[in-house]
Amino acid sequence: MHPSSLRATAGGNTRVTRCFAFVDLCGFTDFADTHEDDEVVAELKVMRSTIREVAPIAGIRVDKWLGDGALLVGVDCEPLVAAVLVIRQRLSHESRLTLRAGIASGDVIVLEGDDYVGRAVNVAARLCEVAAPGRIVAWTNQLEIPEWATSTPMEPVRVKGMARYVDAVALEIDESVIDTVWTAPARALRSIMALMHPRPRVAPASDASEAGAAAEPGAEAG
Repeated sequence: MHPSSLRATAGGNTRVTRCFAFVDLCGFTDFADTHEDDEVVAELKVMRSTIREVAPIAGIRVDKWLGDGALLVGVDCEPLVAAVLVIRQRLSHESRLTLRAGIASGDVIVLEGDDYVGRAVNVAARLCEVAAPGRIVAWTNQLEIPEWATSTPMEPVRVKGMARYVDAVALEIDESVIDTVWTAPARALRSIMALMHPRPRVAPASDASEAGAAAEPGAEAG
């Protein structure tokens, strides 16, 4: 946790900066009404297993399951965006239903240790509600996206309880990497995360005298 992302409020509560993503399966209620229970449960298992596989790789936590959806939380925005894009892309090939998502970042209060209260949570939920099937919509406030993602401005969105509309963008994976992301999800996401936070270059042996002692290949910074 970043030291600057956690601070106490005047009342002794804890205020933190977090990024949130609400995700859900579009058309799930109709699907459940017209299919056998085993088929319904199978779709939920596909969604949950995909989220469980991808989220930890990006350092993202599942805050709560919401039936046919979930609330994901991350300390940093960029890894959360990466995870949601990869989850959506994988499910587009593995699920009969389409995933949509709303993403927002901001300061929130941590209530009783495991609940988040604040504008960012409400905005993420609302953006998920207005997102079209397969669409990932994000609030521009404090938004950071991977280099391999694109953003397209949308019409401002009205959020209940907020006087002003919020600026939003639709997020997508760049077409040049889209096949790699879904065909080898775990390996691809690890590579993506490495690109977002590249390791220092190791000096060649011939440069050792000038560069000093180089770190061993593959060594992580402490």
